[in-house]
Amino acid sequence: MSSPLSSPTSSPATPGLDPTTTAATAKTVYHDSPLDRLCIWLFSRKIANALGQKHQGSGYDGFVTLSRQMMQGRNAAEQQALVAVVLRSLVPAPVLWLIRTLFSPTRLVCELNAWFATQLFEWLVGPCEVTEVEIIAEDGTRRRQRSGVHIKKCRYLEDSQCVGLCVNLCKQPTQRFFTEDFGIPLTMTPNFEDFSCEMVFGQAPPPLETEDAYQQPCLVQRCELAPPEPRPCPKVRV
Repeated sequence: MSSPLSSPTSSPATPGLDPTTTAATAKTVYHDSPLDRLCIWLFSRKIANALGQKHQGSGYDGFVTLSRQMMQGRNAAEQQALVAVVLRSLVPAPVLWLIRTLFSPTRLVCELNAWFATQLFEWLVGPCEVTEVEIIAEDGTRRRQRSGVHIKKCRYLEDSQCVGLCVNLCKQPTQRFFTEDFGIPLTMTPNFEDFSCEMVFGQAPPPLETEDAYQQPCLVQRCELAPPEPRPCPKVRV
């Protein structure tokens, strides 16, 4: 499991500036275990196959570089569709069918998914923990359950420094994969100020256009597409 440490060369955010210019500037250093490196290699290989390339990169940096290539020349819908191909290649179709057929999104199932997420995906997103959340059903009823996952500082967002990559290559396709392919609703809410993220299993995701992420400007001084004035990230809307 990855062991994160704060980089001694990083500098703290400057108070009083727009958060999009100073978000989570304390760079985290990770020491990946052999299992972490295996997961990174496998996921990178699946992405390279989807792109029709031979995987030549190495480590987490190579994984992020490959994911950037998924964005090039594709609009938001095409990027998300390509990620869906990658995610489905990781789980055999019969397994997905069995999960959708045999397991409804009960409280127990959602809580187990949250626990498994904290155990399986730290190599991808960094340290995370199960939290108690409130689920609002379609009929308006509410219940509390431990099916939330708090990602303390998303490794992928911190490394990529890109709103478009976060939304198109992580948030949207992951929500759709769990909600539609697994049959277990999932909502993900990234925080672009501190790079944390809240995952809620059992909560159907709202339309992206109604979420703050749709209005989120590029991270100024970190993204080459960032305009001088704050405007919503163009990659999220195109």
